[in-house]
Amino acid sequence: MIDRDIHLARALLVEGNAMLRSVAAAQLRDTGVGHVTTVSRVKEARLAIERETFDIVICNREFEGSDDNGQDLLDELRRENQLPHSTVFLMVTSQATYLQVVEAAEAALDGILVRPYTGALLSERLMEARRRKRELADVLEALDAGQTEIALARALKRFQEKKDYATYCGRLVAELLMRLNRPEDSRKVFAKLAEPKQAIWARLGMARAEIASGDLQQARKTIAAVLQDDPASADAHDLAGRIQVEQCDFDAALAEYRQAATITPGCLLRTQHAGALAFYQGQGDEALRYLERALGLGLQSKLFDPLSLLLIAMLRLDSGDAAGVGSAREQLARLRKRLPEAPRLARFGQSADALVGLAGASPKDALAPFEALASQIGDDDFDLEAANILLATAARLPAGLLEPAAQAALVERVALRFCVSKAMTEVLLASARRVEPAQGQIRTAQAKVQALSEQAMGNALSGDPAAAARQLLDVGEQYLNARLLEMAAQVARRHAAHIPEGLALIDRAVAALRKCCPATNHIAGIQRSGRSPGGLQLRVRPEEKSDALVI
Repeated sequence: MIDRDIHLARALLVEGNAMLRSVAAAQLRDTGVGHVTTVSRVKEARLAIERETFDIVICNREFEGSDDNGQDLLDELRRENQLPHSTVFLMVTSQATYLQVVEAAEAALDGILVRPYTGALLSERLMEARRRKRELADVLEALDAGQTEIALARALKRFQEKKDYATYCGRLVAELLMRLNRPEDSRKVFAKLAEPKQAIWARLGMARAEIASGDLQQARKTIAAVLQDDPASADAHDLAGRIQVEQCDFDAALAEYRQAATITPGCLLRTQHAGALAFYQGQGDEALRYLERALGLGLQSKLFDPLSLLLIAMLRLDSGDAAGVGSAREQLARLRKRLPEAPRLARFGQSADALVGLAGASPKDALAPFEALASQIGDDDFDLEAANILLATAARLPAGLLEPAAQAALVERVALRFCVSKAMTEVLLASARRVEPAQGQIRTAQAKVQALSEQAMGNALSGDPAAAARQLLDVGEQYLNARLLEMAAQVARRHAAHIPEGLALIDRAVAALRKCCPATNHIAGIQRSGRSPGGLQLRVRPEEKSDALVI
């Protein structure tokens, strides 16, 4: 008997070969495991883990005749917070190369089994893995309960005292510090973890901390060094792509995301990222290949983003596939039935309805759903993604369906709201790339926002900061432009001693910022869970903070 509670354990076995699946299930039952669920594919495993909680997961690394990969599944589950900390995850492989052993360690894997293995060896590995879970129970239970400060303090103590599993706890500390917006402290911990053997995962942790602290130049150097040592590091390519997005080099970003998706073909999110960015870069055929692959990988998965379906509908419209547009719209409609109150899905539905109208015999049928979508530009929750959808849909309207003046006003209103940085402007331009007049209007709006900013700052420098703050607030509220509102608050704070109504101006700016949806730069439009590539899974309440000493 492995331990006294093993009969209560629930195990998931992921094995493509029916005979080996049967043998492995029998071995698990012989060890005393009380309940064993078996599946044959990664896709089924992902859905099972999303639906149920398992104490043990045993998964093949390779699946014959398929691009599915158990390592990709584990990486994605950990990255997207889909696997409880208490779950034991063992990987099965036909041959354990040095690289695979390293990957297993870097993924915080609980063990690796080389086929053929005996039931006794399986029992031994399970015993050790479950012993580690029990040893770290106080840390893991605090994490699962959302008690971040307690988990951080406990993990830090074990790391500093170099107790058993100190490296695991050190990595946990670094990840928690990242989540608590303390990248400098996180980098120190990752650097200490990287010292002995220059571990890839620790160096990538340093890069993520450098990105979070705004030191993109150093992050690029760190990532380049990792790729020189390991060109097949998907996480490194992922991070490199993220930096390229920040720096508005979308072609280079697409190359990095393409590489990451190629290295990990079973990763649903990376496939979607590559497809969405290819869409915005005008690479329609490539985008459709990636997005339809994502559709096959996991339409029912929590990690599947419905935006992929909408982009597929647009690409099918572009290729004249009216039936394909209708099919994508129907799939979106089924998703909307599950979440009828979700405004994001409602917007997707309106865009899809317009696309179906454009694919039909009478393009005028697209006008009503398009206008319903456009009417939301001023809504508080109308975000950058919604703006991209609107512009991409408008770019597919036939000439003359909208009055030119109305279309120009629509583009200008979107641009004045979301031209808050060079990166955001480039994203809007990518969405409107099919219509040259729209691109000109977006650049004009960007110049207007920049001119307003410079004019207001000139007033502040010339001795009238109150006028500058009021001017920025007035136009910021008019356009719902987060950049102008943030500048207004900054001017009011910096010159509070010289502005009688300074506190009132700050409160007004903060209230306006809370009302207007921030223009966040999510990768390629795909809504991520907030996880960074290569990190451990963590459950952290954003309001929690910690002042624990790091080293």
